[in-house]
Amino acid sequence: MTGGAVEVVLYHLSDDPDRVLPAYHEASRRMAGTAGLLGNKLLHALGDPRSYVVVSRWSDWEAFTAWESGPAHKDQTAPLRPLRDTGRDRPFEIYRELAAYAGDRAATPVADAQRAGQRAATPVAPAGTKEKEGV
Repeated sequence: MTGGAVEVVLYHLSDDPDRVLPAYHEASRRMAGTAGLLGNKLLHALGDPRSYVVVSRWSDWEAFTAWESGPAHKDQTAPLRPLRDTGRDRPFEIYRELAAYAGDRAATPVADAQRAGQRAATPVAPAGTKEKEGV
């Protein structure tokens, strides 16, 4: 599978907000320089003070799966693993970008941009379809 950036959404729970941010920063520090990783962010649910989401953005599916199956994966994500929301059927989702808008700019569908040899506009939010069963 090729084409389009991939966003991985990991769900976490914690009754101790002072534990979440340091774990996120440590995992991010460990992942710095990982091939294909474009960045990540930590989100806090406004409707549930215990709920957090980490969204990582990857250049493509191949880069993500190469990292996920590699030896560094578990060590890099270890600080956040104890916080994973295991009460869900799946504590993660993986999405492939299909189209995106950036602020007041017009849409640049990913497939159209790739055919034209251009980069797609930066997305405002994850969009797309589930891609894989394991993280």
